[in-house]
Amino acid sequence: MPTSSASTTDASAKPTAASGGVQSLERAFDLLERMADAGGEVGLSELSTASGLPLPTIHRLMRTLVACGYVRQQPNRRYSLGPRLIRLGESASRLLGTWARPYLARLVEETGETANMALLDGDEIVYVAQVPSKHSMRMFTEVGRRVLPHSTGVGKALLAYTPAEEVRALLARTGMPAATEKTITTPEGFLEALEQVRKTGYAVDDNEQEIGVRCLAVSVPNSPTAAAISISGPAGRVTEAVAESFVPILQNVAAELSVALQSQNPA
Repeated sequence: MPTSSASTTDASAKPTAASGGVQSLERAFDLLERMADAGGEVGLSELSTASGLPLPTIHRLMRTLVACGYVRQQPNRRYSLGPRLIRLGESASRLLGTWARPYLARLVEETGETANMALLDGDEIVYVAQVPSKHSMRMFTEVGRRVLPHSTGVGKALLAYTPAEEVRALLARTGMPAATEKTITTPEGFLEALEQVRKTGYAVDDNEQEIGVRCLAVSVPNSPTAAAISISGPAGRVTEAVAESFVPILQNVAAELSVALQSQNPA
């Protein structure tokens, strides 16, 4: 743990006038989020450029985060997110999934199909909650499962408003392997799909992750962490025709879930 002198003599540990918070904590969490946005590994100069903080301040904050286990320093002197964040993230994801379940249950009641909630965790999609359909033929996605964004409806919904250069950088890091013959495998194709999401207000996975399965997804607006919900089912049931009735339901539930999540995260 950091020494007491580091926390008591640093001027950045004083409460900020604007928020009443502790500035050093705000800066530390900002650096962690910038590291996550950059793919989990950065150099000090990159953090300084992105955050506008001087190098000595960043070095001091990173040294504390390393001492606490939330950041690791690599042999090449760059910094990466540390293993202690995993436990925090897993606990937060479980809690988020618990809050979401009643809203997913409503989706199942109103559409008849399996409902899911997913987050963008680094460069991957992680499913944090699911309520299964009551149909004998239904879709199951294991909670905790991780997939790449380019082959999923929730991935498209989550990345729809991300700048194109950031999307290209993510795809370059992950690659675009084909899960089926219908998976989008080029950055240009994926960016076109994101443009379609912006036009229609929802995303579609049309047999792209698994043949015979079709999903409709929307993002959860103003969520404290980027989240999306979806319904998935056999392609013969989740058709383009039913999308006209299912999408407004998805959007309404997403809006209500957004309000609930924000109430759990007061300013």
